[in-house]
Amino acid sequence: MTESGLVIVDKSGGMTSHDVVALIRKLAGTRRVGHAGTLDPMATGVLVIGVEKATRLLGYLALSEKEYTATIRLGQSTVTDDAEGEILAPTAGPASDLDEGTLRAALASFVGEIMQVPPKISAIKVDGQRAYHLTRSGAAPELSARPVTVSRLELLAFRPAGRGLADIDVAVTCSSGTYIRAIARDLGAGLGAGGHLTALRRTRVGPYTIDAAKTLAELAEAFQVTPLAQAAAAAFCSLRLTAEQARLVSHGVRLHAAGPDQELPVAAPDEPVAAFAPDGSLTALVVNQDGELRPLAVFAP
Repeated sequence: MTESGLVIVDKSGGMTSHDVVALIRKLAGTRRVGHAGTLDPMATGVLVIGVEKATRLLGYLALSEKEYTATIRLGQSTVTDDAEGEILAPTAGPASDLDEGTLRAALASFVGEIMQVPPKISAIKVDGQRAYHLTRSGAAPELSARPVTVSRLELLAFRPAGRGLADIDVAVTCSSGTYIRAIARDLGAGLGAGGHLTALRRTRVGPYTIDAAKTLAELAEAFQVTPLAQAAAAAFCSLRLTAEQARLVSHGVRLHAAGPDQELPVAAPDEPVAAFAPDGSLTALVVNQDGELRPLAVFAP
């Protein structure tokens, strides 16, 4: 039987997230495989893959904070807001004339909770259809701005790229749902120079970092998963249940959130908590709501 757990993949460029899932299915010997948080084909880096029961963790892991390093080309805009799209007409003013002080000030304006319009070539659904399908069919949708949080947007390097263009390298820490392509687009627009993303590497998803990731070639040589209980303990606050509590929770029964023999973990309201049986196995993800622990996803047999 295939072991349930997570696989932290260092995705290479040119592959879709679904390509990675298909290859992991072959390596794991099961079709029950999914991913948390899509990476564009151009992007590389951390892609969290769930195998068997761990696929039920993915929806909660996808909400985790993420970190990236990126390269933005200033002086050119594209249809897709990245290097894979057609270049649009040049805007006024050579980007190579920008100085680091101006760039740092412009980047600072994106830090905090901001309203961001997703790229038109994205997986956002509009009336049941993906935005990229509508755009490519000639019916590009008007997407609404959404709140996202950028806690870090740091300039790492600035270099002229010829023909009035400039490349900048940045480090980004942001909430789920943030499009780095949209930051590149909006940064360029704000500077009056245009901008698009030319390289993107995701270095962290929640607690899972690039240091722990394996390439597909490495996984093909030695496939292994992070066991379900270990993966949950790394990603969520933990709660130890008694044998009777574990039995009840495994049947979907709610528990009182506090009792004389139960110490609640430190977790924000409505934040998933990993609940473990006395033997250390993962029983469920639970959430503290209105004084009760409500099972979100049950993993016990």
